[in-house]
Amino acid sequence: KKSKKSTETLTFKRPEGMHREVYALLYSDKNRDAPPLLPSDTAQGYRTVKAKLGCKKVRPWKWMPFTNPARRDGAIFYHWRRMAEEGKDYPFARFNKTVQVPVYSEQEYQMYLHDDGWTKTETDHLFDLCKRFDLRFIVIHDRYDHQQFRKRSVEDLKERYYNICAKLTKVRAPSGTDPKIYVFDAGHERRRKDQLERLYNRTPEQVAEEEYLIQELRKIETRKKEREKKAQDLQKLITAADTTTEMRRAERKATKKKLPQKRETEKPAVPETAGIKFPDFKSAGVTLRSQRMKLPSSVGQKKIKAIEQILTEQGVDLNPMPTEEIVQMFNELRSDLVLVYELKQAHANCEYEQQMLRHRYEALLKAGGASTPLGEGLGADGQPGGGAEDTKGDSKDQIIDVVGAPLTPNSRKRRESASSSSSIKKAKKL
Repeated sequence: KKSKKSTETLTFKRPEGMHREVYALLYSDKNRDAPPLLPSDTAQGYRTVKAKLGCKKVRPWKWMPFTNPARRDGAIFYHWRRMAEEGKDYPFARFNKTVQVPVYSEQEYQMYLHDDGWTKTETDHLFDLCKRFDLRFIVIHDRYDHQQFRKRSVEDLKERYYNICAKLTKVRAPSGTDPKIYVFDAGHERRRKDQLERLYNRTPEQVAEEEYLIQELRKIETRKKEREKKAQDLQKLITAADTTTEMRRAERKATKKKLPQKRETEKPAVPETAGIKFPDFKSAGVTLRSQRMKLPSSVGQKKIKAIEQILTEQGVDLNPMPTEEIVQMFNELRSDLVLVYELKQAHANCEYEQQMLRHRYEALLKAGGASTPLGEGLGADGQPGGGAEDTKGDSKDQIIDVVGAPLTPNSRKRRESASSSSSIKKAKKL
């Protein structure tokens, strides 16, 4: 008996790798009901309530005929409709919109609408087609009688129709009013279609060349923005250095004259872009003077290491005695060191850009087959031009893009083909 009880109450452990939710789906308890094979839902309250059918009668429907007022052939159609709506108009008749094409008389045509390039019969034929096809000029051009009349384009038909409409609105408008006139520019429409056709008929080589030029233009614009930004930063550094030197001179003159003002009130306000801006401890309470010597968090690690390296090279103590005068002078020294460090970086960047432009200019001269050396082509500032007098005429004819890439794919192909043809000619002569 004991063995039977132990076998009945035996439980299996969840295998490794099987999720708890999957293991809970297994049926192992005989006392409980088996899980349902089909999904069932007995809860109520959050699902849509079933339709409650009343005891009223259903509205009767009838298979009845109808006519569409847009058709003029009197065709009769049939559809299902409620009995209460019998005899009413077709509900979709409100969508039957037609274009109001103007009608002119014989006298109006002779007085205002006469044109040497158009006869009255051809104009009547055009307006008849416009009324039939609701100003769909592509269809009108397709159904136009080109055998009886002159061959016209879509723009010619549009121009004739809108000119007549404009003249009729001017003539029929009451005096003292400004009528709204629609103007059709046939020349602009022709040029637009011609340009669209040229754009559509481009070869894959032309498309690739255009994409290449657009990419190069974007690169040039980004380089130009970067240069402008660097120039602005450099100008800020230069102005900051000038202001700091002027303030130091003014301070020295004031100390020589022994003004009664304290030194703390005469501190030069160092701009944010020049050097380091140390925080002012004006809060109430006891503070250490050495806290004013701590570098702010805005100074990066590179600048801190550069300051420490210069101070060690000059034999200056990194943590001097924090007296009032030493703290002020030490902070000014480190601020000047940071300013010198930034100016050196800006100068190195300018030299790097100048060297890069020189290398590009040499590459352009080699690619263009010019025999002018670099010293004659470059000026004192590294820019092209400013050489001998005989090179002025050549510089006007030859346009060199120093910023972007010199050659496009198609121009490279032309140069390669020209060089190969010249080499073949030389071989034939030999």
